[in-house]
Amino acid sequence: MDLVNRVKQILVSPQTEWPTIEAENDPHVKVLTSYVVPLALIPAVASFIGYGLIGHSILGIHIGGIGFGVRNAIVQYITMLGSIYVSAFVIDALANSFGAKKDFNRSFSLVAYSYTPMFVAGIFYILPLLSFLASLAGLYGLYLLYTGLQPMTKVSSEKQVAYFIVSLIVMLFAVVIVGAILGAILLRGAFGL
Repeated sequence: MDLVNRVKQILVSPQTEWPTIEAENDPHVKVLTSYVVPLALIPAVASFIGYGLIGHSILGIHIGGIGFGVRNAIVQYITMLGSIYVSAFVIDALANSFGAKKDFNRSFSLVAYSYTPMFVAGIFYILPLLSFLASLAGLYGLYLLYTGLQPMTKVSSEKQVAYFIVSLIVMLFAVVIVGAILGAILLRGAFGL
């Protein structure tokens, strides 16, 4: 798999790329190491540069510094990897409830490739004031997740919307909890509590 071509195809032509991904049926470890790990570095490195080297001001107070940048980069990276695993687990766990095919490798691929817009838009973390654009890219990621559900999980078109909505609600809840725990641990370490 050519990384750059896969990124381009999933962003520009997801309808034709999902069947290709489904046919590959790569194990989740391969998708993790060859796709997720390198692309998750984009928002992590950009976050380090933006918050560690450039910084930003809120009400005239400059926020930034190397330590702050390192913490933000670590949070970005771990949150991306962790949320992909949590989301894949949720989609796989709910598969039988919606008559979909239960296969963690395919669920992981579905989620990993759906994160592509957020990986690429993570470059906006270089300028903290533009970091909201990375979050907006997540909306396109949701579209990718929705369009990939049927080819990757074999859910029927009648149950696709319900599967998507229930999965999304459970994933958001799980990711918020994981993010809060991770944030509390890193904040505790940052303030020496």
